[in-house]
Amino acid sequence: MGMACCAPHGANADINPCHCGAAHTQAALRRIEADLNRRQFLGGVAAVLGMFAGFGLAPRELKAGAPGQPLLLTHLRLFDGETLSLREDVDILIEDGRIAALPRRGEGPTGARAIDCGGRAVIPGLIDAHWHSTLVGVSQMTAMTADIGFLHLMAGREAGATLMRGFTTVRDLGGPAFGLKMAIDRGAVAGPRIFPCGAMISQTSGHGDFRQRHELPRMPGTPPSYIESSGVAAIADGVDEVLRRTREQLMQGASQIKIMAGGGVSSLYDPLDTAQYLEEEMHAAVRAAADWGTYVCAHVYTPQGIQRAIRAGVRSIEHGQLADEETVRMMADANVWWSIQPFLDDEDANPKTDPVSRAKQLQVSAGTEQAFELGRQYGVPMAFGTDILFSPEGAASQGRQLAKLTRFMPPLEALHMATGAAGQLLALSGDRAPYPARLGVIAEGALADLLVVDADPAAGLDWLDAPDDHLHLIMKGGAIVRNKLDRAE
Repeated sequence: MGMACCAPHGANADINPCHCGAAHTQAALRRIEADLNRRQFLGGVAAVLGMFAGFGLAPRELKAGAPGQPLLLTHLRLFDGETLSLREDVDILIEDGRIAALPRRGEGPTGARAIDCGGRAVIPGLIDAHWHSTLVGVSQMTAMTADIGFLHLMAGREAGATLMRGFTTVRDLGGPAFGLKMAIDRGAVAGPRIFPCGAMISQTSGHGDFRQRHELPRMPGTPPSYIESSGVAAIADGVDEVLRRTREQLMQGASQIKIMAGGGVSSLYDPLDTAQYLEEEMHAAVRAAADWGTYVCAHVYTPQGIQRAIRAGVRSIEHGQLADEETVRMMADANVWWSIQPFLDDEDANPKTDPVSRAKQLQVSAGTEQAFELGRQYGVPMAFGTDILFSPEGAASQGRQLAKLTRFMPPLEALHMATGAAGQLLALSGDRAPYPARLGVIAEGALADLLVVDADPAAGLDWLDAPDDHLHLIMKGGAIVRNKLDRAE
């Protein structure tokens, strides 16, 4: 927009009755032009933010109270993530993003902002110990072919949905989640805390080798496949290559390392019964991770693969549904974690159109019930995870998957697997853990990640399938991301 002016012309050029050229008029016009430009800018910003809001990416203003003002949750029933019971004799004091204290009911500081929980249960924020932040919200074909920017935008949208299901932390076990984690930690995107592993490390022909047969053979000068260059998987054969790929993930900020130690269901060319990686190759990854103060977890189902992984020093078995009694005893003796999923042949099973993958899926499903029984019988430390993969529709079943654990154990024991127990598993990352305090518990000094639940978690967990109805408050790091409670200031 240019400034207006009615300049005299023609025969009356010497006479100018218009005041457009006057200094006060031009100043007014400049103010109008600046205001219009500002409105156009703000309108454009609003449009951009509105667009990103559709993906769950718009930054939100999250308030827990005035700066420096403590927050006190009162009138509640507490499940602290560790004790398998509820208590009603305490309040929860939150300050600077952490649990400051658990004062006796009615004895909290008077200067704190109070939120009356109305007698509802308060539990720690949920932890999914086996999640794929960048792979859950797209199909397998999309993950292997789509523009990487699209994958990250879809991951951002799904991160917001994950948080609103009550999962305030995830252990990401495969995919390029480093950028998403950074955006969430900086408050640019709504989502859970992420413990990333980066690319899944796989041998040639292993569970993380998604190449097609026509792409073989791989020669020294062959460029990496799209799955490798995008950070989903890293193919490594031999001790030297395993060391290199492990160190690359650590350089990018991996909090733990994931290797593929056996066949899988989703991959097309590796039978489920195969053992993958020699013991010395696994041990190379374990040593490299240990040098950085962290650990290795392994995708594996069979007794042979699990035992080999344990001997190599792996600290967490992912899946393991085909483990026999001898193998489970070995896990218990070595204090190896079991990150296990309720892989059942039901409506939530990852859809499989390939008959070979479908047969493998049924085999894993058949071993699931025995795996839970043996794990509990021998006291193997167990944490909950979903491993929902390449299924935009299945992502919404995250809470329902946790509720399924009540088929194998009491509700609070199941809830413990997704809170206090999962927090212990995350702590294996040591100095590579990206967050500064305990997670999965409501205890003094822990990060203030918690949920106010309009249900009785001791009676059942079906309410997890309807988080919009039953999670009346979601808090992450002391910041409230949902509040449906009546607040008493």
